[in-house]
Amino acid sequence: MIRVGVIGAAGRMGQNVIAAVEAAEDLILSAAVDPRHERVIVDPEVVTCATVAELPDGSADVLVDFSIAAAAEQHLVPALARGFHLVVGTTGLSPAAVEAAHEAAEAGPGHLLVAANFALGAVLAMRFAEIAAPYFESVEVIELHHAAKRDAPSGTSLKTAERIAAARAAAGLDDCADPTESTVIEGARGGRAPGGVHIHSVRLPGLVAHEEILFGGPGEGLTIRHDSYDRISFMAGVLLAVRAIGGRPGVTVGLDALLEG
Repeated sequence: MIRVGVIGAAGRMGQNVIAAVEAAEDLILSAAVDPRHERVIVDPEVVTCATVAELPDGSADVLVDFSIAAAAEQHLVPALARGFHLVVGTTGLSPAAVEAAHEAAEAGPGHLLVAANFALGAVLAMRFAEIAAPYFESVEVIELHHAAKRDAPSGTSLKTAERIAAARAAAGLDDCADPTESTVIEGARGGRAPGGVHIHSVRLPGLVAHEEILFGGPGEGLTIRHDSYDRISFMAGVLLAVRAIGGRPGVTVGLDALLEG
């Protein structure tokens, strides 16, 4: 039985993770961490506290982190040093915080898995885009999220652009060209990511998480789209990571390695 703690337990993602863990026969919820922990309704035997620093040593095997970047940047390294394995879905982390967490995981004893997206369909969409990248002249990414999302562009779209750029570079292709000569409204062409891939961010009420990857070539186009209509779509990937991380020392980035066996 794997004992799981949830960081950001009072949030929408945290609540979904709690429900998924409680429904799994091989997992048990052992801790819930959130500054609003009094809002979290769990079994009395589950440890509840406001911060990871207050979490007793050995109270969980794996911590699933869907908190906010400012909090995660403070607790990732100490949690890994204390021996907690971490599955991290928090976005907006600074490059320095990511590097520090990677170094801490390599030193052990805690293992680290970081993923931009835990929806299996989103992971596959990134892989499909990577395959398609060398065969088209240009590509742009549109990511659409709920209005409460704090960061833009999304971690998923950035990772998508990075993988497309790497695939194009490996094929000996130049960065995607932008023929635009005059921008009437600043930002109309979105942001320019690695490889010259433009990313456009949409934030609207009613959305959850969506991505379109649009490839264009002479006389044809290819669109790869993934939609998460409900946060439950992320749970299969989260549980996959929770079950696997104990056997993956150091750092695992993304779910691809887990899907490939």
